[in-house]
Amino acid sequence: MRVAIAGAGAVGRSIARELIGNGHDVLLIDKEPRSIKPDRVPDAEWLLADSCELSSLEEARLQECDVVIAATGDDKVNLVTSLLAKTEFGVPRTVGRVNHPNNEWLFTEAWGVDVNVSTPRIMSALVEEAVTVGDLVRLFTFRQGNANLVEMTLPADSPYVGKPSGLIPFPDNCALVTILRDGQVYVPDAEQPVEAGDELLFVVSAEIEDQLESLLAPVEHRSKG
Repeated sequence: MRVAIAGAGAVGRSIARELIGNGHDVLLIDKEPRSIKPDRVPDAEWLLADSCELSSLEEARLQECDVVIAATGDDKVNLVTSLLAKTEFGVPRTVGRVNHPNNEWLFTEAWGVDVNVSTPRIMSALVEEAVTVGDLVRLFTFRQGNANLVEMTLPADSPYVGKPSGLIPFPDNCALVTILRDGQVYVPDAEQPVEAGDELLFVVSAEIEDQLESLLAPVEHRSKG
């Protein structure tokens, strides 16, 4: 897979190393000469260019990329890069970094962003995930499917503690994808009981998150409303 990353700062370089380690071809693009540091990621291609300019993206052969990641520290640049990648070059998948929470609402398909990654939201979600029991915590949003990756630590007095997951009447448009228990990752099995303290990860439609939370946790464990 060929991936172009706009923004060769610490974030962009870290993403590049991870992708290269997974066997992908990576191009790093940055308009600042001081950010062009091929010795930091020697296996990547490097391009000194402005990702907001069509001529630069043509030079980068963006039409040959499977994914474009807009990872600069400027939300305006990330939006324009994503929009150009999607509309002018037909890139199948775009990922946009959100630096400021107030701008998150802009990072949608209307601006060519398939997936937005909000660092503040992720950090707050990780804090919530670490300290809350019985509340549904949204970790990630899948734009194309109007669905979210959510987590709940099952409280001890959930009505489904000790019952097989296959007997839990989960709502439609909801899928239990992983159970985390005692440092282990379990693929859900219909006959496998869930236990108090299990971290349950779901992909679920946004409109039924409250329904899922009400199903699994008693009212007294809910901190929202």
